[in-house]
Amino acid sequence: MVQKHPSGGYILEELFVGMTAEKAVHVTEERIRLFAEASDDFNPVHLDEAFAAKTAYRGRIAHGLLSASFGSAVVGTILPGAGAIYISQTLAFHLPVRIGDTVDIRISVTEVDQESARVTLACEGFVEGKLIMDGVAVVRVPRRRKKA
Repeated sequence: MVQKHPSGGYILEELFVGMTAEKAVHVTEERIRLFAEASDDFNPVHLDEAFAAKTAYRGRIAHGLLSASFGSAVVGTILPGAGAIYISQTLAFHLPVRIGDTVDIRISVTEVDQESARVTLACEGFVEGKLIMDGVAVVRVPRRRKKA
């Protein structure tokens, strides 16, 4: 398990297949509300308990992309960290996330392409050990650190 690099981000030459980082994020009413504001997604399944209770989910659920954004937090701040830029991301959602859940995000390096300065990452999210989402990200990583 890797920690945040002292510089804020790993450069391409420091990355290798198998590196893994994790982060736990608690889902709150406020996070859901703020995400709705930021994304302009006011679907009542996320915000209205009376409406959501009548759906297949039998209650409110968090936005799928809110949970996915926790993976972005790992990519942008831990592995690879500062300077990493998303190129692409696939996602599959398997189970809903609810207010009060803690999402455990795991990001692992599966490929390092020295020529293109791109890294492929396996992205997984869990709640109480159950896989709630997974996917693959490709990110561009700096080759060297800028001098201060």
